[in-house]
Amino acid sequence: MNNQTETAPSGTVPGTDFARELEQLSDLALLVSSARDAMSDEIVARLARSVSEGVALLDRLTRNEGLMRLLQVLDRPETQYLLLGLSKALGQMSREIAAAPPAPGGIGGLWRLVREPGTQEALRSVSVLGQYWSESMRELNAQGARAEYTKPT
Repeated sequence: MNNQTETAPSGTVPGTDFARELEQLSDLALLVSSARDAMSDEIVARLARSVSEGVALLDRLTRNEGLMRLLQVLDRPETQYLLLGLSKALGQMSREIAAAPPAPGGIGGLWRLVREPGTQEALRSVSVLGQYWSESMRELNAQGARAEYTKPT
């Protein structure tokens, strides 16, 4: 009922909705009052300091070009699959190493390790990662060097 010319819908008692809304408003006022009473100056200062530090951290993170690129890469579906596989592999590796006796060492142990099917795939993965990482580092360092030489002094 918004104005006096409207009538209440059939089956409702006039003022029931208003009374319920007034009770909800009263409950909300009580909640705000209780929260205000619970807030001491020390809590407010700590909260303000925490918010300030959080905003400063967020500012630093969003200015970090490398982190922003990493987040973009992490958002790709193929990277998600890689991360899921990595997390599963880390869990399995942890359980397997914990259950196995220490490696005996020596050439014989190394030879057995080399003959296992996953060893070559693991070495290939690390090798490919190293190749692309090295190329990227050289490229970034070259770009940085060019930028330093072209800076006005």
